[in-house]
Amino acid sequence: MSKRVVITGTSRGIGFELAQLFANAGHEVISLSRKVNSIEALERNSILAISTDLTDDASINHATKAILEKWDRIDILIHNAGMLVNKPFQELTSVDFKNCYAVNVFGVAALTQQLLPALHKDSHVVAISSMGGIQGSAKFPGLAAYSSAKAAVITLFELLAEEYKENGPSFNTLALGAVQTEMLEEAFPGYKAPLTANQMADYIMNFALTGHQFYNGKVMQVSSSTP
Repeated sequence: MSKRVVITGTSRGIGFELAQLFANAGHEVISLSRKVNSIEALERNSILAISTDLTDDASINHATKAILEKWDRIDILIHNAGMLVNKPFQELTSVDFKNCYAVNVFGVAALTQQLLPALHKDSHVVAISSMGGIQGSAKFPGLAAYSSAKAAVITLFELLAEEYKENGPSFNTLALGAVQTEMLEEAFPGYKAPLTANQMADYIMNFALTGHQFYNGKVMQVSSSTP
């Protein structure tokens, strides 16, 4: 059965691959990212790209209004968008922290909140976090804002799973390890990851389609290496 899927952060990397994989599998996709050129260049009728800035409330409002006018049901919502700040702690500004949390936490909360009317008992909301947000995992200098934000979204989804456990949707988090993306290169220049963006996207798609049958309020560590 064809699913209706909303994915954020689709201009490159894992999100770009995810949108194509879902479309190739016969599902309908709405992709949200600031830059929509790469998605629009695919010219896929089953993918609608909406330019969205997750740091801007008005932009989120515009996107959710467009989604809810088009669909009355959303089966899968994947919060894949992420913002990386990589600089020594003493150089981090309040703007760095605010922007990082705006994309990785506040935007996730706002988008989920506004799309609730279309989410149902069997809907699955998936947050893409990072191994850096897992307590006790290896930590790396320069990632104070990013990793702490990724930790916050893990706890947020545990709380939402509890709050909506009676009538849905289900909320789960995937904490990813190293994947060969532009963002990884920004965090760890020169490091070669064991997984490609397409391989991880394939895993995420399968989890989004079936994971809610087995899990709710869980964080899955999807990592074969450190970082």
